[in-house]
Amino acid sequence: MSRKDDNSKEAKLQRKTERKQKRNEMNEAVNTHLKSDKKVYLVYIILRALIVICMVRQFIRGSYENVALCVLSLILLIVPSIMQVRLKVDLPRTLEIILLFFIYSAEILGEVNNYYTAVPMWDTVLHTLNGFLAAAIGFSMVMILNRSNKVIFELSPLYICIVAFCFSMTIGAVWEVFEFSMDWFFGLDMQKDTIVHSISSVAINPTGAQVPVRINGITSTMVNGQDLGINGYLDIGIIDTMKDLIVNLIGAVVFSVIGYLALKGGEREVRVLEKFIVRPVGVKKSLKDGIAEKQAADKALDAATDQVCDPEAKQEGTPGPGSAEVEKK
Repeated sequence: MSRKDDNSKEAKLQRKTERKQKRNEMNEAVNTHLKSDKKVYLVYIILRALIVICMVRQFIRGSYENVALCVLSLILLIVPSIMQVRLKVDLPRTLEIILLFFIYSAEILGEVNNYYTAVPMWDTVLHTLNGFLAAAIGFSMVMILNRSNKVIFELSPLYICIVAFCFSMTIGAVWEVFEFSMDWFFGLDMQKDTIVHSISSVAINPTGAQVPVRINGITSTMVNGQDLGINGYLDIGIIDTMKDLIVNLIGAVVFSVIGYLALKGGEREVRVLEKFIVRPVGVKKSLKDGIAEKQAADKALDAATDQVCDPEAKQEGTPGPGSAEVEKK
C-alpha cells in the first residue's frame, strides 16, 4: 500500500508540475505576443494604466462593485491575446485595437463612469459596433473553414455573408438574454428603462377581449399611491432591448455587404476587409491575392466543365481537356 501511495503522490506531483509549466509557457507566449506589435502593446499599456487608476479611485470611494468591474476589465483586455495564442490565429492590428477600446468603453466608461446614462447614444454606438465586429468574427470563422483542406465543399460569397450576419445576430440575442437574466434574478437594470407617453395593451381592456386599449398623453405614473416623479410611463426594458438588436442588425448588415462585395472582387472593400479578418498563424498571403486565386480557379473549373459537358462543342471539334496533350503524344 505504501508503494502505491508513493506512486500516486509522485503522479500527482508530476501532473501539478506539468500544469504549472504549461501555465508558465502560456504566460510567456501571451507576453511575447503582446509585445510583438508595438502599437497594440502601447494601447494595451495605456488602457491598463487607466483601468488601474480608476480601480484605485473606486476603492477609495468604497464602490467595491465598480472595483470588481475594473478587475473584470483587466482580465478582458488580455483575452484577445490569450485566444490568439491558444487558437493559433492572428488578429489584424485594427481589429485588436478596436476590441481593446471597445472593452474599455463598455466597462469603464459605460458602467463605472455612467456613460450609458450621461452620454446620449453611447449604448447605441457600442451595440452597432458590436454587430459589426461580431459579423467580422463570424465571417473569419467561415473563411478559415472554407479554406481548410479537411472541408470537401466550397461556400458561395452570399452564403458566407449570411452565416456571418446570423452569427452576429446570435451574439446580440445571447447578450440581451444575459441582460434580462441579470435583471430578473439579481435585480439589476442592465436593460435600461425608457419613459414613454403612450401605451397600447390588451391587458387593460375591461372586456377581456384581445383588442388593445391605447392611452395617450401620459404625464405621470403612480405605484402603490406613490408618484414616481417621472413625466410619463416607465417602459421596462423592451424598447432598449429592441433598439439594441436593431442597431446590432445594422452593424451586421454593413459588414456583410462589405464582405460580399470584397469576395466579388471589389478592391476598396477588400482593403477594408483585410483590417478585420482573423487568419490562421503563418498565412502570409493577402486576402486580395487569395480572392483573386479563388476567382481564377473557379473560372478555370467552369471552363473545363463547359468543355466536358457541352455536346455541341464536342461535335464541332472543340478540343476538350487534355486534347493538346494527346496530340503531342
